[in-house]
Amino acid sequence: MIQLPPAKAYIFDMDGTLTDNMHFHHEAWMKFIALKKLGIDAATFERDYHKGTLIEVMARFFPHLTTKEELREVGNEKEALYRNTYGHLLQPLKGLHPFLDALRRKNIPLGLATMGDQNNLEMTLKQLKITSYFHSTTGGDQVEKGKPHPEIFLRAAEKIGVDPKDCLAFEDTQSGIKAAQAAGMQVVGVATQFSEKKLLALG
Repeated sequence: MIQLPPAKAYIFDMDGTLTDNMHFHHEAWMKFIALKKLGIDAATFERDYHKGTLIEVMARFFPHLTTKEELREVGNEKEALYRNTYGHLLQPLKGLHPFLDALRRKNIPLGLATMGDQNNLEMTLKQLKITSYFHSTTGGDQVEKGKPHPEIFLRAAEKIGVDPKDCLAFEDTQSGIKAAQAAGMQVVGVATQFSEKKLLALG
């Protein structure tokens, strides 16, 4: 196993970190935008809409919806579209199972901190056959503020009972890396979306 900084717990992002699936999410977003006739192109979506929690994204799409319940309901439509279309295609990153096995032998508790909702979380862990590895999981529906805010990493560390500064985070996105750093964690970058050079530049 690679040499990692000392830590009392490891906190993993899910999408793009445990499985290379961000292109599936992007395609699901584009299908959702077309179905809802929102008239937003991919570049505009990534620049202006795709940040924060699912409720925050939906509030930008549908400013006339004023309650979290309404926003969550329409957000669930997108997530169901993603699961039903692409869920069966998810595969673990190469080497993931041996890596998690090695951590288990070291008795290091593992947490999950993903902006995905509980349904996506459970489906992904089951599809990858890794549910039993995690001490606890924290989904985007359990926090008020999405990455790059540190709330989800702070919550994940709290569930394990380890000080955030004693946790090592695994992330693949700029917002995720910033969130983990803001929580006081060191971060291992996973190069599914960015190059090694870009990840190192992000810290």
